[in-house]
Amino acid sequence: MNGVLVINKPAGFTSFDVVAVVRKLSGQRKIGHTGTLDPNATGVLPLLIGNATKAQDIIVNHDKEYIAGFKLGYISNTLDIWGEVQKTKAPDYLSQGVLTKQDILNILPEFTGEINQVPPMFSAIQKNGKRLYDLARQGIEVEREPRKITIYNLNLISFNEQEQTGFIKVKCSKGTYIRTLIDDMGKKLSCGAVMDSLERTSACGYNIDKSFTLEEIKDFAEKGELEDNLIPTESLFGNYGYVIVSDNQAKRFSNGGALDISRTYLTKGYKDKQIYRIKDKEKHFLGLGIADKESNQLKIFKLFL
Repeated sequence: MNGVLVINKPAGFTSFDVVAVVRKLSGQRKIGHTGTLDPNATGVLPLLIGNATKAQDIIVNHDKEYIAGFKLGYISNTLDIWGEVQKTKAPDYLSQGVLTKQDILNILPEFTGEINQVPPMFSAIQKNGKRLYDLARQGIEVEREPRKITIYNLNLISFNEQEQTGFIKVKCSKGTYIRTLIDDMGKKLSCGAVMDSLERTSACGYNIDKSFTLEEIKDFAEKGELEDNLIPTESLFGNYGYVIVSDNQAKRFSNGGALDISRTYLTKGYKDKQIYRIKDKEKHFLGLGIADKESNQLKIFKLFL
């Protein structure tokens, strides 16, 4: 059983809990995932099964998309409502004590594009060999270096001025912390803000409308249909071009041998160190090859057999 299984993770489950459930249902030991979701978060969690686990360190697209709920007027040690939450005072410049939808829209451009973001203390990042969340639970706060992230799109979906709550939609690069983004927005608005819900709607090119709940996965397993609902491993590398090779070339490549580029259509032009999907005449995905101009060969980058 090889491929990608896209799960719609429920609240209350860790990413490892989901892996354990699918491992038991599938009988497959080799299962990984493309990026953790906090237990209170829901949404897209792509699982890598069988030979797809080989792709874990070379996945091309790590961009993600989220819909997050927020509440103004509060701060938290975890930057969300599941931590120690404190109410803040309304900004001095507000006569009515509330912010408007336009106030929020005005600051969104400042959080769009390439920005620096300081990771939260309650995170799995390591500092001097210790997880930040372990230090945070001991009441220890350490300096964290800002990291460059990219917010491709940041939109306000809705805002209730009476409740001072709303939802944002965020498309971002790997390593972005949405609760930090919301906390930073709260600081900019001089009122504080905490995240109160988080749904990942897209990850690594897989959207939530193509995901399955754990109940659906259990049903597939009972009917013997689990493998039928896997997405091919090759889908992880859709950004790369592909090369169809002859039977002899397919055999050579599968055995770890490099291919003569002059005997493929790439002889018409290719870039050095360009990666290609290698497929046999039946269009079965064999693995990834990398072009080497000096030797004029397609060398093995990673096999997926």
